[in-house]
Amino acid sequence: MIQDRVVDTLLTDSRRLTGAASAIFFAIDGPTRNGIDYVPVLYAKKVRCFILHQKHLHKIESSIPEANIIFVEDVVVALQELAAAHRHQFQYPVIGITGSNGKTIIKEWLYQLLSPALRIVRSPKSYNSQIGVPLSVWEMSDHDELAIFEAGISHGGEMVKLQRVIDPEIGVLGFMGHAHAEGFVSHQQKIQEKLQLFKDAQLLIYHKDDVEVEAVVFAFSKSHPQLKTFSWGRSEYADLRLKTLKTLNDQAVLECEWKHGAFQFSIPFSDEASVFNAMTVVAVVLQMEVAAQSIIAHTHELRQVEMRLELKPGIHQCAVINDSYSNDIDSLRIALDFLSLQASHAKKTLILSELYQSSVDDKKLYDQIADMVQQKGLQQFIGIGKVIQKNAHCFAAISNTHFFPDTRSFIDAIEHLSFSNETILLKGSRSFEFEKISKLLEQQSHDTRLEINLSALRSNIKQYRSLLRPGVRMMAMVKAFGYGSGSHEIANLLQHEGVEYLAVAYADEGVSLRKENVRLPIMVMNPHPEDFDNLLKYQLEPELYSFRILKAFADHLRQQKVDSFPAHIKLDTGMHRLGFLASELQALITYLVDNNAIKVQSIFSHLVASEDPQHDAFTTQQAAAFEEMTSTMEKQLGYVFLKHLCNTSAIHRHQHLQHDMVRLGIGMYGVDAHLPLQTVTTLKSSIAQIKKLKKGDTVGYGRKGMIYQDSDIATVRVGYADGYPRALSNGNGKMLVNGQLASVIGNVCMDMTMIDITGMEVQEGDEVIVFGLEPNVSQLAAWADTIPYEILTGIAQRVKRIYFEE
Repeated sequence: MIQDRVVDTLLTDSRRLTGAASAIFFAIDGPTRNGIDYVPVLYAKKVRCFILHQKHLHKIESSIPEANIIFVEDVVVALQELAAAHRHQFQYPVIGITGSNGKTIIKEWLYQLLSPALRIVRSPKSYNSQIGVPLSVWEMSDHDELAIFEAGISHGGEMVKLQRVIDPEIGVLGFMGHAHAEGFVSHQQKIQEKLQLFKDAQLLIYHKDDVEVEAVVFAFSKSHPQLKTFSWGRSEYADLRLKTLKTLNDQAVLECEWKHGAFQFSIPFSDEASVFNAMTVVAVVLQMEVAAQSIIAHTHELRQVEMRLELKPGIHQCAVINDSYSNDIDSLRIALDFLSLQASHAKKTLILSELYQSSVDDKKLYDQIADMVQQKGLQQFIGIGKVIQKNAHCFAAISNTHFFPDTRSFIDAIEHLSFSNETILLKGSRSFEFEKISKLLEQQSHDTRLEINLSALRSNIKQYRSLLRPGVRMMAMVKAFGYGSGSHEIANLLQHEGVEYLAVAYADEGVSLRKENVRLPIMVMNPHPEDFDNLLKYQLEPELYSFRILKAFADHLRQQKVDSFPAHIKLDTGMHRLGFLASELQALITYLVDNNAIKVQSIFSHLVASEDPQHDAFTTQQAAAFEEMTSTMEKQLGYVFLKHLCNTSAIHRHQHLQHDMVRLGIGMYGVDAHLPLQTVTTLKSSIAQIKKLKKGDTVGYGRKGMIYQDSDIATVRVGYADGYPRALSNGNGKMLVNGQLASVIGNVCMDMTMIDITGMEVQEGDEVIVFGLEPNVSQLAAWADTIPYEILTGIAQRVKRIYFEE
């Protein structure tokens, strides 16, 4: 140990560094990356404290001579033990929340109701994992009076570890549905595992009407005699009884009975999940040593809990991240991380309102925020609010700052601030009405939009990575505007996720990515001679598939006096689209040996039907031809190159053919029937008008939509110019409206499509799901007699893309 240091920041991700001098880095190994690889990077950034696995003992000290290092058997366990020790320094109550769904909403609603009376520390967003929980608990301080943490698990044995960290006095069991059950033997076992969070708790709050939950809780409480229970439900035996529920539009009024007395409260939501979560929250409040009835009187003010960060196109080539549903130091830190990952603009701006309900002194708070802004390298900071304006001196080290007393003052001055070619993060407390700022900065377009769930995309990539053999690299296909989901936005995420290669169809796609600061190697699958200058200028690696393109490119390299430029050789093993045939192999080798302008970076081929078991024999034949051809080339060229054959479906159906690299395409977006993937893209629109038509009327061009009985017909703002296929006309297609499928009636128009909503409760302006979770893109493609590729790549550029992170 070199010298004693005070540590106040636990760091598990090198990209989230703030306050290097007081940070300690836990070098955790992931599925694709080793934490030890980031130690030198952080050391260069002045981090001096590290927790490393003992296998690195005596291997790294010499390269970081001034570092304090603790070697441990398990880095994650060390993180948890440190957080557990920190948690037990405080005597105020801790609430622990678990369940299958709704944990974050229960936590946030408790915070909304209790924070005016109590200073509360809570899990940021949904930090409920083996790593997220200790990071959340580490935020506990003497300034707080209550802690609320959520815990999620996916396998048996995990909750015991989180219990040691949270060790709650009050336990809350939320909705116990059948989601996320893959890691458990049964639903009963999942409930039992979740309850381990409360093994030392004094009180457990749960839903009594769930028969399975009631049985498991009863048994659990018998074996933990210190644990008292408080139940809610419609059952006459529930401690808090829900007697009546009345819903009207988007509101619900709940009449309850507790301790033989009746009371009622209302919430600004009417869905079943919100009612469940609200009853759970009220049950918790009733058990707190606070003025329960006065707090419950404010349930009508509960706000929607936004679970995502959205990235949208902005004015003047800007991008706008809107995260203005809440504003506290923890959510700001997460939002700044998301901002820093966006590489498409060099300039980054934060527009921040003052923070409310903070237990920290104003100057100390804004000094901390200023340090975070500097650490993230933001070029511009805009503060809104009288308190933040009063503390403008805290931001003196930031070159470009502006301060305004309120949102109206900022809006009045916005035309003088000149936003252009930058990424802007909006982070504002609700009372500052940042939605008015968002409306001014976001690019306006028609109501149809494609939402891209970046969290789901990450999850799908990890799913495929888990199937790769050790050392196998991944090439991700971002051609055709990233399968319709956007090019540089997706490429930036792939770069962040550690994908080793990108592939595009044409050189201009690669040039666009380079201009958006994408630095990964990029293979261009269909280069043209007129693109050769750009290939060199932007370091794009061409696919060479014929002697014509091979010789033309080699001649260009010689003219430019360039040697050993990386290129990829395509072999034709049966696709018969592009590539060198086996009969051309010897001539190809001879040419490559005689020309040093080109260095073979990889050799690959494309499987014709890797997804189809009935063609497995042909796949085997293709693989054998590929093996023979690449073996011959490797021997005669005299150097090693990458070999790749597997496309998306082959990654899991033919794992023995993974070679050095695989090419992942549409599977990233959740289109692969053989794997439990998440839905990434959702196409949404809205209803422009509703008409009541009579029997005998017709709908749309050519009078193709016949009305056979009095009907309600809705016109949706989407048509074939947006990418909704005309083949879905006349009942072939369906859209989801308020949870029900409505059939297309008449011909799909250029900008509009009509659907039959007879018998449904639908209003003008209601949201319509064109495809997403239901109907999914594969189902839509089947209705249109096409394939998901065509649907996704056919979504028009005029359709606004909205990217969000859960």
